[in-house]
Amino acid sequence: MLSILSLKFGLLLVGAIWAGAQNQLAGGGSFITLPVLMMTGMDARAANITSTVALFPGQVTGGWLGRAHATGTASLGLRALTIISLIGGAIGAALLLLTPSSVFARMVPWLVLFATAAFAWGSFFRKPAREEDVVPMGKVPAGAIQSLIAIYGGYFGGGIGFLMLAILAVAGVPVRSAAATKNLLAGVMNFTAVLIFLVSGEVRWLAMVVAMVGALTGSWLGAMMLRRVNERALRFVVVAIGIALTVGLFHGGF
Repeated sequence: MLSILSLKFGLLLVGAIWAGAQNQLAGGGSFITLPVLMMTGMDARAANITSTVALFPGQVTGGWLGRAHATGTASLGLRALTIISLIGGAIGAALLLLTPSSVFARMVPWLVLFATAAFAWGSFFRKPAREEDVVPMGKVPAGAIQSLIAIYGGYFGGGIGFLMLAILAVAGVPVRSAAATKNLLAGVMNFTAVLIFLVSGEVRWLAMVVAMVGALTGSWLGAMMLRRVNERALRFVVVAIGIALTVGLFHGGF
């Protein structure tokens, strides 16, 4: 029994290292931590919550390092986007906790499918916004879109980076600033979600600590590998993992 438990947590550590590196290099680390955490015996909702908490420190580090380049849109400043993200993340986390585990388990395959589609679209099909594609968004539409993304981020979160990149690019935010803003806001929306999860009683603490140590180690390794890895090839791998995970979840393989 002890050897099986050790094997599961060893697999979790390796998976979390991979996830941390993947987040630094291309994104999509939760595609790794979610199924590995489920393999340790927890249900899908607990695995999603534990994964969110475990990956949060690395996410905050990325957002903090690029904060100088973060900016708002023409209609909404960075402070307003930050407040919206804080509130939306909290609403998403609360909705997740109100969702029965059995219901969430049935939703997960669809959520992963959506996240994989968003990742694939953002990686291979989304064209950089040209000046003529820029859409002047008013405060209400921009705020509503960011609210929906933030609620989804607090609830599940897969693919939020690409969703925000797309909206920011269409709103005319330069690529470098859009990437920094996306990283900052992703950390912000998960901040309130993580606070709620920490007091919810749903975090599996031992698994979370193992995954967090692995993810932080992986984040460091990923940062070291940043200039040596073919990012496009890695994105293909991430999409392939997402597809395999979706198929496995639909067939009850985790």
